[in-house]
Amino acid sequence: MILGNVLPIRDDPLWLAEHLAMVDMISGGRLVSVFVRSGGTESLAHSANTVYNRERFNEAHDFVIKTWTTPGPFRWEGKHYHFRYVNPWCLPLQKPHPPIWIPGGLSPETVTYCAEHRYPHLMLATQLEPTKELFDLYEQHAREVGYTSGTQHRGYLFKVHVDDTEELAEEAGRQYLGGPFNPFINQGNEAILPPHLFFPPGYASRVAVARLQKLATRALDHGTTRFSSIFGTYEQNIKNLSIITGTPKTVLPKVRQVLEYLRPGTIFLWDGDGAMTHEDQVRSLRLYGQEVLGAVHEIGKELA
Repeated sequence: MILGNVLPIRDDPLWLAEHLAMVDMISGGRLVSVFVRSGGTESLAHSANTVYNRERFNEAHDFVIKTWTTPGPFRWEGKHYHFRYVNPWCLPLQKPHPPIWIPGGLSPETVTYCAEHRYPHLMLATQLEPTKELFDLYEQHAREVGYTSGTQHRGYLFKVHVDDTEELAEEAGRQYLGGPFNPFINQGNEAILPPHLFFPPGYASRVAVARLQKLATRALDHGTTRFSSIFGTYEQNIKNLSIITGTPKTVLPKVRQVLEYLRPGTIFLWDGDGAMTHEDQVRSLRLYGQEVLGAVHEIGKELA
C-alpha cells in the first residue's frame, strides 16, 4: 500500500501518477494506492488556498485516473492544473487502474465521494458512533447511485497497544496523547488546539465543521481544551474504545467488539505513536506477532 501523497497541495499530479504506475509495475501489479486530501495545516504550509482544497483533490484524482488509463499524448486544461503535453512513459499493470482507497475523518462529503466512485473509505481513529453513522451514510448513498456496498468498502484505523502487563499497557497507552504531533504546534500533543490552523476558513463544509464542533464541545464540557483531548481524555478514549490497551487476553475481546459494531472489511492497528519509547513499541510488536494478529484473523473469519 502506497500513500498517494496529499493531492490538493502537490503541483505535479503527473509526477505522482507516473511514479505510482512504476511502483505497480515493479511490484507485479500489487499496488493499492491511498489518495489523501491534505489537512488545513498542510494547505497553509504550501500556501494553497484552502477554499479550493476539495476542488484540487477532485481534479487531481481525475487527472491521475486519465494518466493511468489513457496512452498519450493528450492535453489537460483544468481549473487548477494545466499540462500542455501529457505522454505517460509507463502505465500500471492493473487494469483499468490500481485500487484506490480514500481515508477521512468524519467528512460526509468524502464519504459520498467514495460511495459514488465505489472506493473503500478508511476512517482514521474516529469515535465508534459517528464512524458507524458515516458508514451507514456510505451504504445509503451507494444504494442511491445504484449498487449495494459491503464490508469491502469499509476500513478502520484504531489505536491498539499490547503489553506484557496491564500496568505497562496503561503507562505506554497514555503516551498516545503525548509527544510531538505537528510542527505547527510547538508544544506537541499537549498544546492548545489552534483552530485557525487545523480548520482554516473554507477547508471544510458547514456540515463537517458542525460534526467536529460537536466533538470539541463535548471535550470542553469535560474541562479539556488541549489538542490531545478534543476527542476526550485518555480515560474517555479507553471507555469508548478509541484507544485499546492491555494484554492480549484483555485486548482481543475489545477488538472484537469494535469489529462487531463497525463491520469493517479492512483494519489498521495504530501503535507506537506519541511519546512511546522504542522499548514500548518493540514489546507491543512482539505480542502483535505472537498472540494478537492471528487471533484477529480468526475473529474476522467468524464475523465473515
